[in-house]
Amino acid sequence: MKAIQIQEFGGPEVMNLVELPDPVPAEGEVLVEINRAGVNFSDTHITNDQYVARQQLPLIPGIEFVGVAEGGRRVAAVVPNGSYAEKIAVPESSLVEIPDEIDDEQAAGIMIQGVTADGVLTISGNLKPGETVVVGAAAGGTGSLAVQLARSMGAGKVIGLASGEEKQRLVLDLGADAVVDSRSERLAEEVTAAAGGQVDVVLEMAGGNSFDQLIETLRPFGRMVVVGIATREQNELRTGRLLKNSLSVTGFWLMHLLARPDLARDSIDRVFGATARGDLKAVVGGTYGLSEVRRVHQDIAGRKTVGKLLLDPTR
Repeated sequence: MKAIQIQEFGGPEVMNLVELPDPVPAEGEVLVEINRAGVNFSDTHITNDQYVARQQLPLIPGIEFVGVAEGGRRVAAVVPNGSYAEKIAVPESSLVEIPDEIDDEQAAGIMIQGVTADGVLTISGNLKPGETVVVGAAAGGTGSLAVQLARSMGAGKVIGLASGEEKQRLVLDLGADAVVDSRSERLAEEVTAAAGGQVDVVLEMAGGNSFDQLIETLRPFGRMVVVGIATREQNELRTGRLLKNSLSVTGFWLMHLLARPDLARDSIDRVFGATARGDLKAVVGGTYGLSEVRRVHQDIAGRKTVGKLLLDPTR
């Protein structure tokens, strides 16, 4: 089979298109022919071995896919790695059946980002109807779905953060009430102005200065959920600040949700159900062949992309 493999950690240049033997399923596993693999910003951390979970070489990157299992079943799954390939062997228990109403690109577009957006808003963010929510990277895969989900959950106001006219226009088209330039030096001031006051929930994805600015926008009992650290700049926070302002700051990692089948199943059902009804739509920014993966990683790391990026292993 064709696959992308890395033999050393690094940037896009370490990813090579190779021919490998087909995987052989172990007991309890099934072989899946991959139709689409999702590309995630976290993949750029994985290839550098800077992800939350440590990696081992050699490595086939890619943590999600949609494909066809034995019997012609259309399935999707989130995996530790291995989806940048034509085939993969995975535990049967990891597979999620794809409703007929959802095509492969939509299924691949909502699997990780949709469940992440749902988990962040419903579990960690505890968003309630009427509350104001700020969505970082609102034109990206997770952010674009979070804007739609927050609106469907009855948020009072949805403020999206995005850079550039194209991305900002997309965020408004998705249902945000306002959009603020994510690279503004006056981010806190502009978010507060757009919201008409302080906010209840912030989905923070950048880290560094963005974190410091956005925590200033929270009202008492406000919640910030750290979904990513795109700048790779860590932040420190004094506990007295939390106490004085009755604030909550929490993190969200999808793997912890997936380790809780009770929570994960509810989230997957909500996201797939909303998509099947047409209430939720992934913004697919492009579908590429395996041979184009280096350029895709360069673009996503440079924050030049919009929506969800996918790989088609047949190309």
